[in-house]
Parts: sequence; structure tokens; C-alpha cells
Amino acid sequence: MTATRDTAADELAGLDLPVNGPTGRPRTEFPIPATLREHGPARIIALCNQKGGVGKTTTAISLGASLAEYGRRVLAIDFDPQGALSAGLGVSSHDVNNIYDLMLGTIKDPHDAIQTTSMPNLDIIPANIDLSAAEVHLVNEVAREQILARVLRKVSDEYDVIIIDCQPSLGLLTVNALTAAHGVLIPLECEFFALRGVALLVETIDKVKDRLNPALELDGILATMYDSRTLHSREVLERVVETFGDKVFETVIGRTVKFPDASVAGTPIIQFAPEHPAAQAYRQLARELIVRGAVA
Repeated sequence: MTATRDTAADELAGLDLPVNGPTGRPRTEFPIPATLREHGPARIIALCNQKGGVGKTTTAISLGASLAEYGRRVLAIDFDPQGALSAGLGVSSHDVNNIYDLMLGTIKDPHDAIQTTSMPNLDIIPANIDLSAAEVHLVNEVAREQILARVLRKVSDEYDVIIIDCQPSLGLLTVNALTAAHGVLIPLECEFFALRGVALLVETIDKVKDRLNPALELDGILATMYDSRTLHSREVLERVVETFGDKVFETVIGRTVKFPDASVAGTPIIQFAPEHPAAQAYRQLARELIVRGAVA
């Protein structure tokens, strides 16, 4: 039986017919994108999930670096008081201007907080623990849900993509990110308890769309930490595809120790281990976003 299946697979490969990927759909080869002749205005993408540890920051770093590698000008916004995005890109987040200063109006010009990274075309506005006080300080502000949108408006013409790495909650900061964004990307760990919270997040996205940001749309759901060896991972991914259909990206991010290794090095995985399957997966995600029209 095994020999027959292997032979059949070889024959299919020889005929160059589509082979199903992890999502059960025919595997697509997304082409390398053309070089942009001009830059901006940016499309703003918020990476959201109220559950922690699902790969938001890893995706923000790796997707941002992959898009930058394809010639897109990318600005990453660290919008989590833990400052993991800043650390993962190897930039200082203490004793420097950061997103908290911009939210409170301590500094007016976002250029004063933007830092370059080791990756050409990829910049960042960092964050640190001070951001955790933002919700308290902003509670009495007029149009407090739109503060981040006003900040990003000042630099959006200089970038092709702005990626916001949200904190794992559905509080005022996340609402700010959703109000500023054009699209939402939901990283979803292939684990049952991660799946349970997606309905609440989609409900929050719908409320923001209805009340604050009619242009907001769900760009897609990205399956992360997938392990094809486990039945549980496969079943969760199957359930997600059944529920959300084409909103689930064809690209699936596998589980690997290379991600924490790259984070410790303060370098995106596409620089840390450029030929690793995880780096290739995020390059594919970048190409898929471009093909879907979510990125220029």
C-alpha cells in the first residue's frame, strides 16, 4: 500500500499537478513580486489576537522583514508594553522616544521616534512598559480611539506597509490599532483553546468596523505553530478552514526552535536562518498578501 501511494505521488509530481497543502486546498506558487517604482501611501495592518503566545510578534517581525526584502518600505509599530517586537528587532526601547510618547503627545513628530533596524527598508517605533499606563492616561481624551490613527497619518505616505503588533487584549490600545488599520491579520495557534477566542475577536473587529472604522476588513487568519505530526494540529486547522474558508491563508507557519533563537539574536529569521523552512514560509506569506492585494 505504501509503495503504491509513493508511486502515485511521484507520478503526480512528474505531471506537475497541484498537490494539496496543509489547509487542504491545492498548493499555489505565489510569484516573486515586481519592484515598486514609488512608495506609499501605506496600507496599515494590525496583528491581533487577545490570546498570548500565538505568534503575533514573530509574525510582525518575520512578515515585515520579508516584505522589506521584496523592496517594500515597512514601518513596524510595537504596540505591546512588553516590548517584544523592539527586542526581536534588536532596537533599544528604553531612554528613547517611543509610541507611548506619541500617544500622549509628549512628542508630536513620529519621525522623532522611528528607529532603523538591521534589515534594509524596515523601520520601527518601539515600545516599553510605559505603554501599559496609556489606557489610564487616555481614558478622558476626546476621540481617544483615534489617537494612533492621527499619529500614523503623519508618516503613512513614506511607507508601503505599516504593521502594528498589538498586545494580547481587547482593550483601548487594540481598539486604537483597529481604528487606525485598513486590515486585520489574525495569527492563530493550531490549538483548541486558541480557536475558542477567535469568535470574540471577530465580534470586536465587526464592532469597530460598524462604529469607528468602516474601511476595516479581515485580511486573513494565519495558522501558526502547526505540527503536521499531531492529529490535534490537523484537526484545528481543518476546523478553521471549515469556519473561515478563503479567509485562512494558504501559508501555514510550522513550529520550530529557530524562532526563539532568532529573537534572542535580535534578528529576523530571514536574516538569522535565510534558508530555513520557517523563513521560506514567511516569504510565501508576504507574496500571498501581495497576490491577495492586501499589500502593494
